[in-house]
Amino acid sequence: MQTHEIRRRFLEHFVRAGHTEVPSASLILADPNLLFVNAGMVQFVPYFLGQQTPPFSTATSVQKCVRTGDIENVGVTTRHNTFFQMAGNFSFGDYFKREAISFAWSLLTNSVEDGGYGFDPERLWATVYLDDDEAERIWLEMGVPAERIQRRGMADNYWSMGIPGPCGPCSEIYFDRGPEYGVEGGPEADEDRYLEIWNLVFMQNERGEGTGKDNFEILGPLPKKNIDTGMGVERVAFLLQGVDNVYETDLLRPIINKAEELTGSSYGVTPENDIRFRVIADHARSGAMLIADGVNPGNDGRGYVLRRLLRRIVRSARLLGADQPVMGAFMKVVSDLMSPSYPELATDFKRIETVAVGEETAFLKTLNTGSTLFDNTAAAVQAKGGKTIAGSDAFTLHDTYGFPIDLTLEMAAEAGLSVDEDGFRSLMAEQRKRAKDDAMARKHAHADLTVYKEFVDRGATEFTGFDELATEATVLALIKDGVRVPVAEVGQDVEVILDRSPLYAESGGQIADRGAITATGGIKLAVNDVQKIAKTVWVHKSTVEAGQLAEGDTVLAQADPNWRRGATQGHSGTHMVHAALRQILGPNAVQAGSLNKPGYLRFDFNWQGALSEQQKADIEAVSNDAVGADFPVNTFVTDLTEAKKMGAMALFGENYGDEVRVVEIGGPFSMELCGGTHVQHSSQIGPITVLGESSVGSGVRRVEAFVGLDSYKYLAKERALLAGVASSLKVPSEEVPGRVEQLVERLKVAEKELERTKMAAVLSSAGTFVERAERVGKVLLVAAAAPEGVGAGDLRTLVADIKGRFGSEPAIVVLLGNADGKVPFVAAVSKAAQDLGFKAGDLVAAFGPSIAGRGGGKPEMAQGAGSDPSGIEAGLAALRARVAELAG
Repeated sequence: MQTHEIRRRFLEHFVRAGHTEVPSASLILADPNLLFVNAGMVQFVPYFLGQQTPPFSTATSVQKCVRTGDIENVGVTTRHNTFFQMAGNFSFGDYFKREAISFAWSLLTNSVEDGGYGFDPERLWATVYLDDDEAERIWLEMGVPAERIQRRGMADNYWSMGIPGPCGPCSEIYFDRGPEYGVEGGPEADEDRYLEIWNLVFMQNERGEGTGKDNFEILGPLPKKNIDTGMGVERVAFLLQGVDNVYETDLLRPIINKAEELTGSSYGVTPENDIRFRVIADHARSGAMLIADGVNPGNDGRGYVLRRLLRRIVRSARLLGADQPVMGAFMKVVSDLMSPSYPELATDFKRIETVAVGEETAFLKTLNTGSTLFDNTAAAVQAKGGKTIAGSDAFTLHDTYGFPIDLTLEMAAEAGLSVDEDGFRSLMAEQRKRAKDDAMARKHAHADLTVYKEFVDRGATEFTGFDELATEATVLALIKDGVRVPVAEVGQDVEVILDRSPLYAESGGQIADRGAITATGGIKLAVNDVQKIAKTVWVHKSTVEAGQLAEGDTVLAQADPNWRRGATQGHSGTHMVHAALRQILGPNAVQAGSLNKPGYLRFDFNWQGALSEQQKADIEAVSNDAVGADFPVNTFVTDLTEAKKMGAMALFGENYGDEVRVVEIGGPFSMELCGGTHVQHSSQIGPITVLGESSVGSGVRRVEAFVGLDSYKYLAKERALLAGVASSLKVPSEEVPGRVEQLVERLKVAEKELERTKMAAVLSSAGTFVERAERVGKVLLVAAAAPEGVGAGDLRTLVADIKGRFGSEPAIVVLLGNADGKVPFVAAVSKAAQDLGFKAGDLVAAFGPSIAGRGGGKPEMAQGAGSDPSGIEAGLAALRARVAELAG
């Protein structure tokens, strides 16, 4: 049975049983405790905690999940996947244990013809929590014999998210794969033979703080008894497809096949290569899914995880024999395999491919840089007569430069060296512990939103701000420090919940309106921010400036008209810039985020490489042409499917409801899904001035601009600056660029002349060094401090000149500089001296420690730098001693 069919049957089974089918949430949710969604129940947590009333009593979904705590183990065993699909059914106070067990049992054991999976009931086992007599009794009634029901403790059969929140005992269903996979005795004896396929969580309690799976306090019962189940789609797939593991299934094995084609290696031949094939298969799928949900490679957080995944693909492919880029091919296979369930992989493939290939290109450059650094490290080790690269050096190559440890091991072996793997792994373990401790420090209980639940259940705040800036409203609640209060006094900061409001709550990149709440009797509050709770309730964060506000008061809520005017200009200006970007760069310039406020906008978009000056100028020109065209701005509400058919742009990773608001500016010029406030005609935006463009992460660029009056002020300032420069140069403004270009050219000529003069002075000292050469055995030695102010580049030229003046004599020239607290050095050995056994790298090893220096090179010349100028004399003395020793 194919994986897509397994998904379909699961959802249909529960829809027939009265459940509401809920689409998978994005892998990225606004939860400070989660890097990625890692369980099917995550999007339902507020319902389980009783903080929100669910719009349905039962639900079913197949949730995209990513778990990255053990990336290093992926591929080592066949049980680990970073991306997986968790099929689940959920009850929010509706049914409980009996129905949950019955639903699962019937789907698993019903025949394929009857819509089930057709598992042999004689090969299914169940586990229950230690004291859960009720669950055991239900399993017995289902026909599972007592000998195939096992009781287990909290570590195995009590579920929580690892942080304070909902929890409860669980019952797990296992499939017996047969004696060829392990010993008899059920899940307690062997979880490779007895494979867990479904976990039924009876979510009835709330847990407190604690660590581990069984070291926490049970605080008490939840408001309602709930059901949360999770069936591993991939595990069920490999059992129903008759293969040994998930990597042999229909959604992963084709990626391995493509890897075989691209690398020339074969799967199933050596354990080491099999691990690499499985890494490619797993990470290619995970990477594509993360990029599809809006993640871009970066150096921290989600971006760093994606970067690791993509780079492990490249590394594994190279170790398997690939000598050409591979990422585009892998992304195409993933898209073809997964798009039947996730169509965005096909519709957004070009962007996904661009991001992945861009990261591959960057990593290949890193590998080239790392190879050079490795060569220098290896040369330094060999120069000292060593045979082992330190674990700290291998760790620096890996952690700082992204150079994989297995490539370090491979190149070390080729150079006749070993690597202190224990030292490397110790440093890696310390790093992982720090990262884990940091993550745990950031984790905390889910924010207590109980105080808002009544108002979420009451219904959404009526937003009147599309039509008016002042609205009469009723104070539904006053909340201070998370507690509802009857009144708010002068000087207090308080959250105000109204039944209606004209003030825009921050969302969609537009920051919240500023304004005021007033009432009779001189009551006045300054509204400093407006935020949404559960996307529906407006919370006005305010300061009481006069009077005493009470719950139930009738008030006038007002948005600051100047603020709103600037905000609409900024938001509509963002749409103009987005449309201009797509017109100039093409459809792959897709929005990756935005921020707009009065007079200012910034727009992030997916793109590889910096924009040219001409492209930036064109974007600004197209935007302002649209402003000058005075396009009408139309807004309307339609269903999501119809909006997409019309070509409306949506933000990746954003979850939209069935009905969406479309903002159309100039017909086909700009059409986006947007809930923000906008001008009525594009001319009201005013001038748009692009300030610049920069990188904010791998494959993501940012454009910033001023709009309206702020744009005018900026241009006026620039005009005044230009006038000042023109006055200083005594030329008209239009001639300033040419005049500046002339001055720059003259400066370059002067700098070159200065450099020539400086170099001549440096080289003039070469004769002095030759005259002072010491004879040590058969070798002439120049070991000295370089002239003051000689930099690394000049130092190399000077040393080469001195060495050349010795002709065919055996000669060694070593000069140490002192510039800005650094000690650049160059060591050169003539051909005749090399024939006597001298090598430049050996000489560096002699004086390097005295100046805290490192370097490398070839036998005839080595260079580098140290950080301790105070050790120059000691280093030169050590060098002379070493030369004397070798010459003697």
